[in-house]
Amino acid sequence: MSKQKQQALKKSVSSFASPDTKAGIRQLINTLMPLMLLWFLAYQSLAVSIWLSLPFSIIAGGFIVRLFIIFHDCTHQSFFKNNKANRIVGTLTGILTLFPFDKWKRDHSIHHATSGNLDKRGTGDIWVMTVEEYLSASLWTRFSYRFYRNPFVMFGLGPLYLFLVTNRLNRTGAKKKERINTYVTNISIAALYAFLIWLVGWQAFLFIQVPLLYVSGVLGIWLFYVQHQFEDSYFEDESEWDFVKAAVDGSSYYKLPKLLQWISGSIGFHHVHHLSPRVPNYKLEEAHNSTPPLQKATTITLLSSLQSIRFRLYDTDNKRFITFSEVKPLLYQRKQKKRVPKKTNQPSFQEK
Repeated sequence: MSKQKQQALKKSVSSFASPDTKAGIRQLINTLMPLMLLWFLAYQSLAVSIWLSLPFSIIAGGFIVRLFIIFHDCTHQSFFKNNKANRIVGTLTGILTLFPFDKWKRDHSIHHATSGNLDKRGTGDIWVMTVEEYLSASLWTRFSYRFYRNPFVMFGLGPLYLFLVTNRLNRTGAKKKERINTYVTNISIAALYAFLIWLVGWQAFLFIQVPLLYVSGVLGIWLFYVQHQFEDSYFEDESEWDFVKAAVDGSSYYKLPKLLQWISGSIGFHHVHHLSPRVPNYKLEEAHNSTPPLQKATTITLLSSLQSIRFRLYDTDNKRFITFSEVKPLLYQRKQKKRVPKKTNQPSFQEK
């Protein structure tokens, strides 16, 4: 795609980057009201059975994902026209979803500015190693990477680490405003949870809130993972990296059933979002349908997205993700080369 066509594509999508206050308020209502109702029903059901309560908590976890998308839009200043309104709503929804507004805004902005850039990985991203990096890495680094990319670790332990550690601590070098926002978020979460425990008791609180948050965490990590970790995703060195290509070719269109699309705040139109982060989630589908070039983006479905679990290393030569099994022969060859004795300039016995 020529630079002229890229600029035209960005311009056509940017026309949808205009927040609608009424649409935003409607989304807040149709997200928060069902969430509170489901929490109440989960509590009432505990009087009958834990197993009767669990489905309400699981469904509520889906609404936490939807609430997170609202938080996410607020960090992009795209949910409302007014920046102060975005910050207030973003901070409050961050408390409910356990995300500090300023810290996540900073990391996510870097993610958008560097997605697919091999020389600027590491902030707001899933850890990705190239084949050559993996082959050259120490045994400990390879073990750490395999451990990190294990589905049971990423989706099993990942939500716990995200909610309890990453989101609760300030990064090294964080500015005062960011640090204070993290502290305020943590204190507000503690106060809210203390109130709920006082209201319903600690056992009921744990039975409802733990599965609710865990489900939302698993779903959130999964959505972020599959939308950049598909087989022919875009990665380039800094010298070759292109923002538009990274958005359109490095972000997928996750085609979900309408109900799941609604619950996930249409974030499946991830290629549109990366091309123009100021487009609010409630306009992503419209932008996609109105822009023919975007309809050619890599499309994945619920079924095909399961294959992404197998993609672990990026092959820069063939421009695609490969599995650990595919890299085994290369690792073996590398080890064999290291074992070959080095030639010396000493004469042989016959020469002597």
